[in-house]
Amino acid sequence: MIAPVTRLSTVYSPFADDAFGTGASRTAAELPETVDPLEMWWRAVALGGAGHYAAARTELRRLSAATNDPVLLSLAASTQGSLLRQLGWHECAATYDGRAAALVLPGISTGPGVPERAYPGAAAAATAPAGGYGGRPDRIDAAADALIGLAADALGVGRTSLATRLLDRCTALIERAVADPGVRGTRGPERLRARVRLHWVRAETALAEGCGRPALVEAEAALALAEQGGSVRHRIKSRLLVAAAASAAGELDRAVALADRIDEECRSTALVPLRWACAMLRGGLAAAPGDRDMATSDAAACRAVISRRGGRFRDVGW
Repeated sequence: MIAPVTRLSTVYSPFADDAFGTGASRTAAELPETVDPLEMWWRAVALGGAGHYAAARTELRRLSAATNDPVLLSLAASTQGSLLRQLGWHECAATYDGRAAALVLPGISTGPGVPERAYPGAAAAATAPAGGYGGRPDRIDAAADALIGLAADALGVGRTSLATRLLDRCTALIERAVADPGVRGTRGPERLRARVRLHWVRAETALAEGCGRPALVEAEAALALAEQGGSVRHRIKSRLLVAAAASAAGELDRAVALADRIDEECRSTALVPLRWACAMLRGGLAAAPGDRDMATSDAAACRAVISRRGGRFRDVGW
């Protein structure tokens, strides 16, 4: 079990704030332009979280052409994987997540006190402000993203045992980084963003195995961590998983109340992909035909917006 977070994670860049902050999402035209590769990644994350899939992919291609830093290249690949996975393309996503893992896992130390290989930007990563959201991601962060992504990809094709093994490997990676301050790039005890995402996929794995109560424990752990960070999107997604797990655990009233709250939050922050996922959940929870029809209509409207923004769901094909 990963130890609880002991202090808040802070966002220190306006670009990081767009990706992981508390404000409403913005379009590509509204977001500032940047020539810095790290800020390109933050910009892509912000665009993807709002459902601007084509714009996010464009930004990731710019990033990949602008740097040879394996950490940022890995993050770009795993973010591409995430965009595909959101739309149901788990097998395609696994190619990108595997590439992301290959870029960073070989350079991580295999024992306490053994430094990782030098790479462009390593010095900046080591001296950047600590924090799970606003700090410069390091090799551990990128490796965690890749492993969590691969676990989610495996889960999407029904391989729950493989997903669990990958999540266990990620947990060990994070715990060792936290315990060993001598490992280059370790940024304090937070690893907050990675921990939140780790609990998400553990909750999803438990749901896939029909284990409602364990799923609820993991989803609640994700929400508790997300509430300590600055990302409204991560708080909303964590609540969405709590709602789904509460339903699976038999807490239907709680699930319905949470789903209604999440729908309002997604509307106010323009987080269309999460609003679509929430509408799908609301449709499954609805007891009255009118509520079901409204949820179905909302899901269709979100899906249409996502399609216009370059997101193609797997059931449509290429």
